[in-house]
Amino acid sequence: MSNRIKIRTRSGEWTAELDDSDVSNEIWLSLPFSADINMLGSQMYFEMILDSESVGDSKIFEKGDIVRWPSAGAICIFFGPTPLSTDERPVVSFPMKRIGRVIGECSDMEYSGDRTRITIERSF
Repeated sequence: MSNRIKIRTRSGEWTAELDDSDVSNEIWLSLPFSADINMLGSQMYFEMILDSESVGDSKIFEKGDIVRWPSAGAICIFFGPTPLSTDERPVVSFPMKRIGRVIGECSDMEYSGDRTRITIERSF
């Protein structure tokens, strides 16, 4: 992973890295970006329209994973187990594609709040 980003909400700031996929590169080139987030269990997601196509290949992720939700045109960040989890790993109903990872602890993302603003910027 090589494209480092900063994720900011009203509750804090986190550093993350995006992989080298076409989707991640398109995100990187579109930064800075802001959107309203939705909270669902221990995940936040927000709409981000991209030209790059991606196909979901997993329904099980790790805490801190940043994924593309192709069927919803959204980006998700997992900061803990989801309602479908049977352990600490986030589990979702629809296939998604991992595109990056938050560096370090991210449990406090839960305090960001539904329908609040997220900003993603390049970080060097």
